[in-house]
Amino acid sequence: MAERTTAAVDVADNSGEQPLTAKADQSTADGVAKNPERDTDSDEAQGSAGTEGPGKKTSPPELHSGHKLARRYRLEECVTRLDGFSSWRAVDEMLRRAVGVHILPADHTRARSVLAAARSSALLGDPRFVQVLDAVEENDLVYVVHEWLPDATELTTLLAPGPLEPHDAYQMVSQVSSAMAAAHREGLAHLRLNPNAVLRTSTGQWRIRGLAVNAALRGISSDTPQRTDTEAIGALLYAAMTQRWPYESDAYGLSGLPKGVGLIAPDQVRAGVHRGLSELAMRALANDGATASRHEAPCTTPEELVKAIGEMPRIRPPEPAFTAPPDYQRTTYQQGSYGRPAPRPGATQPIAPPPPPLQSRTGKALKWAVSALLIAALGLGSWQLADALMDQGGKSDSDKSQQTDDGDKGASKTKPTPIKIEGSREFIAEGGAQHPDDVQKTYDGNASTYWRTRSFNAGPPIAPLKPGVGIVYDLGSPQKFSAATLDMRYAGDHTTIELYAADSLTPSSLDSMQQLGHITTTDKTATVKVTKSVKTQYVLVWLTAMPKSGYDPVLYGGAGYKQAIGEVQFTG
Repeated sequence: MAERTTAAVDVADNSGEQPLTAKADQSTADGVAKNPERDTDSDEAQGSAGTEGPGKKTSPPELHSGHKLARRYRLEECVTRLDGFSSWRAVDEMLRRAVGVHILPADHTRARSVLAAARSSALLGDPRFVQVLDAVEENDLVYVVHEWLPDATELTTLLAPGPLEPHDAYQMVSQVSSAMAAAHREGLAHLRLNPNAVLRTSTGQWRIRGLAVNAALRGISSDTPQRTDTEAIGALLYAAMTQRWPYESDAYGLSGLPKGVGLIAPDQVRAGVHRGLSELAMRALANDGATASRHEAPCTTPEELVKAIGEMPRIRPPEPAFTAPPDYQRTTYQQGSYGRPAPRPGATQPIAPPPPPLQSRTGKALKWAVSALLIAALGLGSWQLADALMDQGGKSDSDKSQQTDDGDKGASKTKPTPIKIEGSREFIAEGGAQHPDDVQKTYDGNASTYWRTRSFNAGPPIAPLKPGVGIVYDLGSPQKFSAATLDMRYAGDHTTIELYAADSLTPSSLDSMQQLGHITTTDKTATVKVTKSVKTQYVLVWLTAMPKSGYDPVLYGGAGYKQAIGEVQFTG
């Protein structure tokens, strides 16, 4: 009887692994990695079959291109053959999409742990990770099916031409840290987090592949999994800024640090490195005697790293530079040159004498006519000016002052003032949380990053499943505001948004808050106007209905009633 577990969420019909070539992993001979960050092999690399444990050799199953698993997954290309298992690019013929498959014999000593890791990873269902789609034991084989992202590029490939821009490195470490913090809260670790396991999609999102599974395939474990993954994130950031691996050995196509020098800060390795990111990398890498370069406390968990990133000044993307098209040609205008041939270089152009004055009787009459017209025009203008001054003199200074004051007041009423958001927290009235780690993305100035709700099976109103979902915002001090503007991801029938005045970032219940306004929209943007003027420091943005949206490979995967908020702005 075949034993099967299928992931609840199929997020994308793709995967960005590319066949690589690297030497076999020698760090798993005893089943425990001494330092996973120092491994030089690729998670999707081709190599020869290795030894699984002391004194025992296990060869991968004899499979070939065209072989089908479960009469569904057709193997196309072997990208890894190592340590008694093989990894393939395959095609899911049922859904007509590319997938990746790890295969090993059912009697392999790691088969049980690989199945357990795959099932745990599949239950997480976080779209920031490459999803496990199937975990099967069948016909003396164990195989794990995962997404294949053809539009994604490994960090290894991105670093080949040079280091990342500071904004790209900031986005990478922010998204990877947040994803790993969420995984560790569910009891999952990666332990093989390296430049081959981190991918950037064509939309700019960062994805992590091999959560728990890659370590299980190689028998890697750790007594301090959070410390291991945090140091790995620090190494990724270090490499992204310097194009160097922060250890003495070369790895992942990157040169290591000079031998005997030790761990030196990124801004001492390469000129122009962002100082804040350099410090962040050192805090994450604080291990085996290495300390933070500027006496900050080390980060020992992904959660601490997320907090440290949140305390940094946000790094903005660079301004786009104007690039002239190939056929662009600057034009100049020279007075009086139209229709004349261009002068030869160095040639002196003769100065043409002015035309002689009109000496005929016609010329004299023309001069008198022009003079008369000028005199008439000046007289008319003087009369109109005098009349305007007399009218203006009839008005008092107080009238003019009143008009000026009224004009200023009118201008101020039409120009709303943005209110800075100082903090935020997801509010849970009933049931589980949505995505509490992403609430800051709703006011990070980047409309392409989102806080998202869960995907619900019924709607648009999400009651009675939940009374609603939302975020409490801290405006810094008690103040009045006139409206809240939301930039959302999905349009459709329909999104309902309510505003409430709260007493803190963690209000006790929805009943303890006062409603300030509400709106129902079918658009992607909404402005909720305050109908009851109240002075408050904390405001709850509350969603009670959401539209049904189809397949979304970036945030969700399958269809459902869902919504995601990109930016929220309060105005006074």
